[in-house]
Amino acid sequence: MKNPKLRHQYAALPYRWDQHGARVLLVTSLQTRRWIIPKGWPEKDALPHELAAREAYEEAGIKGPIDEQPFGVYHYEKTIRPKKVQRCRVDVFLMRVERELNAWPERGRRERAWVTPAEAALMVSDGGLVDLLLRFASMATGAGPSPSRQLAE
Repeated sequence: MKNPKLRHQYAALPYRWDQHGARVLLVTSLQTRRWIIPKGWPEKDALPHELAAREAYEEAGIKGPIDEQPFGVYHYEKTIRPKKVQRCRVDVFLMRVERELNAWPERGRRERAWVTPAEAALMVSDGGLVDLLLRFASMATGAGPSPSRQLAE
C-alpha cells in the first residue's frame, strides 16, 4: 500500500468538574465502537474550533465554551474500507461542558461515558490521544504545566 495523504480533522476534548475532580467525555465510534472523542472533517466556512464544538453536539449531545486554540494534536490511521487506510492529523480543542442534552442527532448510535482523564487514557486506543489525555490529567490535578484558561475556574 502506498503512503496515503495526511487528512485533517478537528476534535473536542469535553470536560467538566464534579466533587471528585475533572472528568472527560468519551463517545463510541460508529463502526468499530472504540472509545474516541468527538471529531469531524473540515467544512467550508467553519472555523476549526467551531467545527469541533458542532461535532461534540452532534456526536455527544453537549454544549459549552470551547478554546479557539488547540490543546494539542495527535495522529491516527482511519480505516476507510478493508485494505484502505487514511492517515489523519487531529487538532484537539478543550471544551468545558455546561449542558448535557437528552436528545441529540446521533443519540442511539453512540454511547457516551464520563470518566477521569486517566481512565479515558486506558479506554482509547490511539496512542497520541492517550498522551493528550495524560497531559490533561496532569494539568487538571495541578501536577503539570499551567492549565488552559478554561481549566482555571
